[in-house]
Amino acid sequence: MYLACRDRPYAHGDMFRILTVSFIVVPILEIWVLTQVAGGVGWLNAISLVIVVSAVGAWMVKQQGLGIIRRVEQRLAEGSLPSTELVDGVLIAVAGALMLTPGFLTDAMSLLLLFPPTRAIVRTGLMVRYSGRVQTSTIGGTAAAAGGFGPGFNPGGGFRSTDVIDIGEATYDADDGERPGLSSGG
Repeated sequence: MYLACRDRPYAHGDMFRILTVSFIVVPILEIWVLTQVAGGVGWLNAISLVIVVSAVGAWMVKQQGLGIIRRVEQRLAEGSLPSTELVDGVLIAVAGALMLTPGFLTDAMSLLLLFPPTRAIVRTGLMVRYSGRVQTSTIGGTAAAAGGFGPGFNPGGGFRSTDVIDIGEATYDADDGERPGLSSGG
């Protein structure tokens, strides 16, 4: 029996089981559920239902994805890391991939990831599980993962007007309006 260590979240056997379920068991279950639904409502209605749910799901993926992009831009403009938004973005991408797979089970899993309340539950579980594996780094003396990029960071580019920029032997204060330049020498 192989015991997975903390540095290796999945042993080779675990990954093999995950892939087996993903590529063999899920399609078999999808076919079984489709035949059960088709037996109850008819094949044409079952196929139409799969198409309609996929179309609605694709629209939801687009709407939720655009919302996440706006929230990421807002958090970056505030100077903080958009960690929950990035996890939401990954979950929405997974939902989109599941939506491409025809079938009721994958569509149901996709819709669960698209609805914000259920996505928040999945996101919280993932963040709790992997929080110990996130590495923080420092930029300008503050921890980047603690919510900021450090002093001097301006999401719009450049430095804030109150920051002092050390350019070697001379110091330039951005507030005094002068621009450092090279002397013409003559």
